[in-house]
Amino acid sequence: MAKSVTVKQLVDSLDLKIHNGEEFLDRKIVTDDISRPGLELTGYFNYYPQKRIQLFGKTEISFSEQMTSDERLIIMQRLCQPDTPAFLVARGLTPPKELIQATTEKGIPLLGSNQSTTRLSSNLTNFLEAQLAERISMHGVLVDIYGMGVMITGDSGVGKSETALELIQRGHRLVADDRVEMYMMDGRKIVGEPPEILSHLLEIRGIGIIDVVNLFGVGSIRLSKIVNLVVNLELWDKEKTYDRLGSGEEKKRILDVDVPKISIPVKTGRNLAVIIESAAMNTRAKNMGYNATETFERNLEKLIKKNSLE
Repeated sequence: MAKSVTVKQLVDSLDLKIHNGEEFLDRKIVTDDISRPGLELTGYFNYYPQKRIQLFGKTEISFSEQMTSDERLIIMQRLCQPDTPAFLVARGLTPPKELIQATTEKGIPLLGSNQSTTRLSSNLTNFLEAQLAERISMHGVLVDIYGMGVMITGDSGVGKSETALELIQRGHRLVADDRVEMYMMDGRKIVGEPPEILSHLLEIRGIGIIDVVNLFGVGSIRLSKIVNLVVNLELWDKEKTYDRLGSGEEKKRILDVDVPKISIPVKTGRNLAVIIESAAMNTRAKNMGYNATETFERNLEKLIKKNSLE
């Protein structure tokens, strides 16, 4: 994990209710795992994950109601460990008074939500995964093209930002320019977002910094996007052989995830925005099961067989 998140950040992001412990919202959350303390309510504490947020749903509350008040207080006090960040009660349920007493004594926030336990657990995990995930910074421009997150890379001065500007003019959306912060989600997807200082800003040589929102409106930006394709711009080299059929499969490895990659040679007269737009649509078609290269190869094979018979 790269860092910690405060309970206050969690409360603000998920719009949680504070039952008590508002003065302790600076407590740190260091793991994205969530605990539902079912076994602990029975008295089994051998493997109690005390560093996790403790989530109470209808099952936990109903079980605790079968105990006597003294039994509940003993269990709730054992649940309140020094490094337990917070307790959260779902479904708008009323926390047991013993839990309120124990959290107050130990200085641990007790939170609530009207969401179902399953949905709340999912939202908690998604938020904490995004905040606590390992992050890297990559040089390039991330643009949302027809719903595809396209990361444009290449040497400085090759025309990445200028190409992104034309893509924005064509109705696509900027995510980040110059530097893109990336993290892994669900163990198989890479999400990119801008550093706070560079959000919705674009640098164009000869003009300087432009504010994309002011020029093109709020519909021209996104705050984050899954990276579906990496497009590397490189200066045209007449000595190099470029893939003409699209049969060569390149990958860019980012945080242990392989992302499809294509290399586009930059040459005077080439409209890079249109080419990248087409590359994004072609990748999307492949993801939906249609591969133009395979169709061409099948047609070529049929033509060869037909000519050989003649």
